[in-house]
Order: sequence, then structure tokens, then C-alpha cells
Amino acid sequence: MENSKEYRVLLYYKYVEIDDPVEYAADHLDFCKDLGLKGRILVAHEGINGTVSGTVEQTNKYIETMHNDPRFADMTFKVDPHEGHAFKKMHVRPREELVTLRLDDDINPNETTGKYYSPKEFYEAMQDENTVVLDARNDYEYDVGHFRGAIRPDIESFRELPEWVEKNKHLIEGKRILTYCTGGIRCEKFSGWLVKEGFEDVAQLHGGIVTYGKDPEVQGELWDGKCYVFDERISVPVNQKEHVVVGVDYFDGEPCERYVNCANPECNRQMLCSEKNEHKYMRGCSHECRVSPRNLYVQEHNLSAEEVEERLKRIEEENTKMEA
Repeated sequence: MENSKEYRVLLYYKYVEIDDPVEYAADHLDFCKDLGLKGRILVAHEGINGTVSGTVEQTNKYIETMHNDPRFADMTFKVDPHEGHAFKKMHVRPREELVTLRLDDDINPNETTGKYYSPKEFYEAMQDENTVVLDARNDYEYDVGHFRGAIRPDIESFRELPEWVEKNKHLIEGKRILTYCTGGIRCEKFSGWLVKEGFEDVAQLHGGIVTYGKDPEVQGELWDGKCYVFDERISVPVNQKEHVVVGVDYFDGEPCERYVNCANPECNRQMLCSEKNEHKYMRGCSHECRVSPRNLYVQEHNLSAEEVEERLKRIEEENTKMEA
């Protein structure tokens, strides 16, 4: 039986030169599989970015081996206890970039980046009236949890963020800009890009939201909701002092922190949804997705054409009542 303290999730990154990412990725995959880890690791010429899960023994061996490599000797690992593996498989993939910004003139965070703020410094700066807090994550990440009063960029992927900033400069010009992301890797490049664009006072949350939530002094204060993570946990708590639910159900607007993917694989929209509404709407974000011949919910529950029709009829009747 798996004890909750026997498994851990490691989150880490390091911007450092890797000569042959393809070869390194292949060798590293073999190493991780031999250890028994599961997870997702990206390798590029500019460094490494990963999340892996395994037993305490396996993860300790991984940390020790990585720290024995001069390139990663000072790499910080964020460690979360978990009841088992947080991934189904082990992937190590070579990439052009660790985080996809696709800038014409790329940013090297080892040369240009915003000031690093500790959790305490970030907490104090957030309360300064001349400060704006800018979330560097995607909209669906923001929706389940964010720093109180943070600006929500209307983006579905990180590479859209520079264009969003260019269109919304009026929100942050002349202010001290604080930016943050899950573990810190996106902010390394994004804060550097802001500096390069001429914004003079730019700081990033060192270690990201995950570090902020574990900090013994701030204890996640001024964070509302949960933190979205890219593994089977989906989201994790941050604020140790109070838990404020900010997520709302896609269908009825009720408080909700449960993410599901639309059952139509051609859509796959990620949406906050209660278990009740998942069944009611057959996990379809729209009528088109509910009637899709590829609807996975219908397949999983072996619903007949008659049963699907009956549910669609109930949804239509309820919508008619609400409009009346």
C-alpha cells in the first residue's frame, strides 16, 4: 500500500547550455526509466525544465545525480509529497525552447531578467499602491487561482503574452511590475522581455507560486484559489491561512475548483465543472460537442442514442425555463 509520504513530486528548471539536447534527452529518458520515475521533462540548448514523480528513494537518487553534474549543481528542486505517481508515463523531449515565446530576438535569462523577489518581498510589494501584479500564466490557470488583484491576461498560451502586453501597456506603464508563474521559469524570460522593452521597474516572484505557498513566513497569504499544475493533481493548495474559492462552474457560475476536459476530443476545452454538471451536460461544453459522434463521455458511459436524446431534451427544457 502506498503511503502518502513515500511518494514525491519534483518541480525544477535550469537555464544552462546543453550542447546536444536530442542525445541528452534520449540518455536522460533511459536514466529516469531505470530509476522508476514518471513525468515530463523538456530539454533544449538553453537548459532543462521538468516535473517528475517517484518514491522518496527514487527522487533522492535523481536529485543527487543531477547535482553531481556541474551544469545542474545548484539547481533548485521544489518538492511536494504525494500519495503516488502524478503521471502515467515518463517522457523526456528535446525542444527548441523550454517555454515557448518564439521571440525574434530571444531572451537569455542569465543575461537579462527582472529583479528576483523573495516571497516576503513579493508579499510586501503587492501592497504598494504604485505596484501592478501581472500573471504570466494562461487564462485557465488564472481562473482557478491567482494573487489577489492580479491582472488576468486574456491568453490561451504563453507565446501570446508579449502581444497582449503591447496592446495593454496602459495597464502597467509607470508602475512597478510584479510578475509570477507556477515555478518561476516563465517569468525568467517574460520579466527579461519586459526589461528589454523598456519597462524600468520589473520584478519576478523567485521560485514561483509553489515556493510562495511553502514559505514559512508568508504562508501563501494574498493568494486566492488553488494553483494549477501540469500533472494528474490538476491543482494544489497555496494559501495556508485561508482558502478562498475563486473558480466558477462553466455551466452555472457556482463556486468550483474541479477541472475537466470537454468530452469532444476535437475541442478538448478545459473547463471548471462540478461532477453533477459533468453528468448533466455529458461533459460537452456546447450542444455541438454533446452531439459529437466522438463524445468520450457517451462512449465511457455506454449511453444509447435514446438516452443521449433524453438528456439533450432536459437541457433544452431547462434553458427554455431560464429564458422565460
